[in-house]
Amino acid sequence: MSNIDFVNAFRAISQEVNTIAIEKGWWRSDRSDGELIALMHSELSEALEGLRHGNPASDHIPEYTAVEEELADVIIRIMDYAIARNYRVAEALIAKVAFNRGREFMHGGKKF
Repeated sequence: MSNIDFVNAFRAISQEVNTIAIEKGWWRSDRSDGELIALMHSELSEALEGLRHGNPASDHIPEYTAVEEELADVIIRIMDYAIARNYRVAEALIAKVAFNRGREFMHGGKKF
């Protein structure tokens, strides 16, 4: 897949995610950046809880694990936020991967 195809697909899915969120009542008024970022964080915490409980099948989409579902939820939250704020996350992702390719091993000695 080319970078352009990825960006276009990411934007299309992001728009769908945002449309669903609007239809389900989550955008009746503007939401603060802090609230939206906290919701992303909460999905990561739910992924951690899934691991703490042995990463069972998801309750909502049982063909996937709890961690897979929660990581998908993080991406959904990011996509919704990106569309709402007109952020170019797909393009930034491509740029960041290219940047990371040229970084030093362990980024110059970081422990983690």
